[in-house]
Amino acid sequence: MRSVNIIGIGQTPVGEHWERPLKDLAGEAALAAIADAGVDRIDGLFVGNMLSPTLNRQMHLGALVADWIGLRGIEAVKIESACGSGGSAARAAWLAVASGAMEAALVVGVEKMTDTPGHETTAALATAADADDEADQGVSFVALNALLMRRYMHEYGWRHEDFAAFSINAHANALANPCARLREAITADDYVRARMISDPINLLDASPIGDGAAALILAAAGLNGPKVSPRLAASAVATDSIAVHGRHDPLWLSAAERSAREAYAQAGVGAADIEVFELHDAFSIMAALSLEACGFSPRGQAPRLGQEGAIAVGGRIPIATRGGLKARGHPVGATGVYQLVEVVQQLRGEAGPTQVEGARIGMAQNIGGSGATVVTHILVRE
Repeated sequence: MRSVNIIGIGQTPVGEHWERPLKDLAGEAALAAIADAGVDRIDGLFVGNMLSPTLNRQMHLGALVADWIGLRGIEAVKIESACGSGGSAARAAWLAVASGAMEAALVVGVEKMTDTPGHETTAALATAADADDEADQGVSFVALNALLMRRYMHEYGWRHEDFAAFSINAHANALANPCARLREAITADDYVRARMISDPINLLDASPIGDGAAALILAAAGLNGPKVSPRLAASAVATDSIAVHGRHDPLWLSAAERSAREAYAQAGVGAADIEVFELHDAFSIMAALSLEACGFSPRGQAPRLGQEGAIAVGGRIPIATRGGLKARGHPVGATGVYQLVEVVQQLRGEAGPTQVEGARIGMAQNIGGSGATVVTHILVRE
């Protein structure tokens, strides 16, 4: 397999873009990435998206976006793996370039979630769960994560307020990100007093939906743009049971463990070498479970990382450095691409007040569903 670099990035702010169609958001991010890369060769397009058939009545996004941005004629496909669609699209592009099938590939993650009533969006998101044994029983993703969080608290003796640092950290970092949806600081008191959604998950445990798009240009080594082009040193994916109750251990993200282990092996690094980690903090409990599965914390002890400041910029394992899903927002099919854009910003030294000083190795982990598909990428600045 050939070496692959990320030579261009682009993104739109996450928000409620009612006046803009799906293809327009995708196009803005894609053209920004192409301009950032400073190259005019694109051999293929991989679009990460989950909900366009249900919420936007639009399929065939590969050809749609290619035509919209003036690339009619190239190979173009849509990739779907629920909330892990963006990471899966990036992996597909990596495989295409690393194998030699393409010299340069464009990845776009895009989602529009706010044009439809809330109950329709919630129902659409539930299609990422097991239709027979979860969704048809009326269990939403908030409820699934609430069950996990309640069990975690019971098993390990944590209180709900012990998870506050994950949300406080994300919101603090989002203040410096012009593309973040929730650019406002919160306190521990705000966290404790927030409206309950599904006990024990409250409003400040959960990431907001939104409309947005992010894009990457992946290219073979030697086809570099004018800016720092980190090497995509590892791309790995693993799966688990879609239904939480079908897993051997609901409190262990085995797919996250497997994909992280494979990514570490590919990149020749370990958890101790990762200097910035953009994890999939769709809910506070998912941040804790991810940190443990990837080897950054002993089992049942991840909340301690937040309490000790280890997850902050300047800490042992900075996470959500641009706001994460919690405060940047979670336009589901685009999230995995936003994460990679943000790691590139860190490795380029473009993260402003939330810059991790001297960051050279970063990891992004994108989760589909409640842990059924997990895609892990490691980037290295050389």
